[in-house]
Amino acid sequence: MVEDAIFKLAVDTLNKNKQCFVFVNSKRSAEKEAEELSKKLKLQSKELDELSEKLLHALSRPTVQCERLAKCAKKGVVFHHAGLCAEQRELIEDSFRHGLIKIICCTPTLAAGVDLPAFRTIIRDLKRYGHEGYEWIPVLEFLQMAGRAGRPSFDNYGEAICIAGTEAEMEEIIDRYFNGYPESIYSKLAVEPVLRTYLLSLIASGFVRNKKQILDFFEKTFWAHQFKDMQKLESIIEKMLALLTNFKFIIRSNKSDDFVSASDIVNETVAATLLGHRVAELYIDPITANHLIECMKKKEEISNIAFLHMICRANEMRPLLKVKNKDLDLVNQEIVKVSDELLEAEPPMFDYDYADFINAFKTSLMLLDWIEEHDEEDLFEKFGIRPGELRVKLDNADWLLYSSVELARIEKLKILPEINKIRTRVMYGVKPELLTLLRLKDIGRVRARKLYNNGIKDLGDIKKADVKKLASIIGSKLAVSVKTQVGQKIEEEVKEVKESKLYKGQTTLEHH
Repeated sequence: MVEDAIFKLAVDTLNKNKQCFVFVNSKRSAEKEAEELSKKLKLQSKELDELSEKLLHALSRPTVQCERLAKCAKKGVVFHHAGLCAEQRELIEDSFRHGLIKIICCTPTLAAGVDLPAFRTIIRDLKRYGHEGYEWIPVLEFLQMAGRAGRPSFDNYGEAICIAGTEAEMEEIIDRYFNGYPESIYSKLAVEPVLRTYLLSLIASGFVRNKKQILDFFEKTFWAHQFKDMQKLESIIEKMLALLTNFKFIIRSNKSDDFVSASDIVNETVAATLLGHRVAELYIDPITANHLIECMKKKEEISNIAFLHMICRANEMRPLLKVKNKDLDLVNQEIVKVSDELLEAEPPMFDYDYADFINAFKTSLMLLDWIEEHDEEDLFEKFGIRPGELRVKLDNADWLLYSSVELARIEKLKILPEINKIRTRVMYGVKPELLTLLRLKDIGRVRARKLYNNGIKDLGDIKKADVKKLASIIGSKLAVSVKTQVGQKIEEEVKEVKESKLYKGQTTLEHH
């Protein structure tokens, strides 16, 4: 019944020569809904075929997800969620903006900050799994989705249509979303990681120089307005200051065990240390910074899995890959193998931190496979992580590893070279033997591996290699480029290897 209703609404939208979004509650549902609609709709064109090819080959090796997306796109229907790579999302949004794609089946990630010509939004799912089971989404989220319809840049009005399975459900939707009120907005300063980070930034920038200025500043915030208890708020700030002092990120004056007056307490000066300044500039949670420092101080030699698990335990890496029941035995076996290498002891099974520990370990196993040159398709099959989600994880991992490098430099830790090495491996997804070749411009993991497998393993081999051999591996233009980069002048007739009889008609598909 629901699928029938969505199909009829989609057809009606197309008959009006309009476009629409279909909002669902999960990535898997978005893909399934797009596939179902694409089977029934008859939209076909040369332009859609070309778009399909671009979506398919957005990655160096198309994944199953790429194939599904490309197949749907041929019919003018696509899915859109955080699991797509950036190039695919951009292609989809541009194609929708220009009227080539007619229907996007999407998760609520497309509901905020997007101005696209959707005349109609069809909201199929108003419930999703949360902390308390299958629950209604917030009114604010519903308003965001409904607000994608009839954007002033494209239409005079729009239509937001909710799908209800029963009369009772329809009444609940009307009462909750059409007649209800949006939830209250709460200050993010109420979240401790945000408060810690913000407080350190205020001190490091010199914006506040004593406790009185800190309290005066926070008294004027929306957080204080909502909190309404300045005395309690002051105790929270004091707790944060004590934490930052303990981490050696700030120095406080007038801090002693002796009795001091109330005026001395509020006027005590605060200043950031060199370490505190850098933590503030890196914009990581001070708890994370202290965690990284303490872990790196534990051993002079740290294994790859230990480094990766260290960063996966940081708040900035969340959400982590979840260990499902079917994975539990395998993950535990892997933990046993490397337990002596890890920088944190495994907590007891019934400890509140146990789930986070093993989820972080599974995420670190995924990153370990990445630096062992497993590609997006392999990681999707083994860990269920989509290319777009992988890219977010890699960006966050790079941020945390760079932060580790900076903190290790200030603390003068001997493991600095090893952190730099694993950071480069995470950045490119390569084994250590390719690191030298990656120093060359326009040489990424795929091209570096091709060169290595053909006996060209370092810059010396590049110098020794015949330019025609290089051209056969990475293409003539890049062959000349890498020769130039290692300081060799190429004869003019060799530069035109494309025109030689040996290379006439040669087509090389090159990937970074």
